[in-house]
Amino acid sequence: MGAHRLTEVELRDRLGRPLRDLRISVTDRCNFRCSYCMPAELFGERYEFLPRSEILSFEEIERLARLFVELGVGKLRITGGEPLLRADLPRLVERLARVPGAVDLALTTNGVLLPSLAAPLRAAGLRRVTVSLDSLDPEVFLRMNGGKLAVERVLEGIAAAEQAGLAPLKINCVVQRGVNDHTVVALARRFQGTGHVVRFIEYMDVGNRNGWELSHVVPAEELVRQLDEALGIAPLDRSYPGEVAERFRYRDGSGELGIIASVTHPFCRACARARLTTDGRLVTCLFASGGTDLRGPLRAGASDGELRALLEGVWRRRTDRYSELRTEATEPLRVRGRKLEMHELGG
Repeated sequence: MGAHRLTEVELRDRLGRPLRDLRISVTDRCNFRCSYCMPAELFGERYEFLPRSEILSFEEIERLARLFVELGVGKLRITGGEPLLRADLPRLVERLARVPGAVDLALTTNGVLLPSLAAPLRAAGLRRVTVSLDSLDPEVFLRMNGGKLAVERVLEGIAAAEQAGLAPLKINCVVQRGVNDHTVVALARRFQGTGHVVRFIEYMDVGNRNGWELSHVVPAEELVRQLDEALGIAPLDRSYPGEVAERFRYRDGSGELGIIASVTHPFCRACARARLTTDGRLVTCLFASGGTDLRGPLRAGASDGELRALLEGVWRRRTDRYSELRTEATEPLRVRGRKLEMHELGG
């Protein structure tokens, strides 16, 4: 990947972390109303989403992605909101798949639109898909997604992704105590032996509107005990430096699963991830309260060199380690000011 870089010295932030991963939010809209992201009582019919004029075009996204790749990014992930709601998304995938040096192009989705889009996305150059699925229990699933769509719709999307050649998939489950923690074993068992990797994620305090409390978090150690007792699992080494999930294998050899312990075992010191919001802000932490405007300079006629210098300067000044600070505190850290919401950042 190094051949495409314009700088000989690797770009690193103030804590020595390289820039490796860019998450691109293509829409702030979603067809779910998950309680931990876009609760229905706050994101109702009258909620005003971004007007089209404020959303980055495919051409603008592609240009910025190329510059990020020149600075060291090797992974591009398309997110939202729900990214499959963005019209003509395969056209963007085709553009990003042609970016020199971007060796890994993936997408995170709730899966319900995959039956019609999986094949076109695969043909356009998409290689990997992560599907969010918080429970197989029909009532729990509906309660968590705001009563929008049944779990069968997600399972149909997973099947479509498999058929299109986007397997193996990663399946993400946010675990909340007293909500879906009693269904994690059933979810793991459903995909055991399929080649897909279920990843259980500790409930995080992203944004300001999900009512997060530390008591709602099911710690990774508890999840591991529960899964080990029911299914038999053992730890695996991480696949690469900075991987966020702790990996586990089934002792019977039927595959693996993951635990993302971002609350009890934060991985800030290995975080090499930047985020591009739907309206063109560069955000350097999932728990950020703001970002650096790229859309303004982009539309004002900034050259590639000027934009590249802006990106480089932001990353070199980066000191974010919110999750570590939260964990160090005796109580959940209350950051002053408004944090960006999950649907703005794309997870």
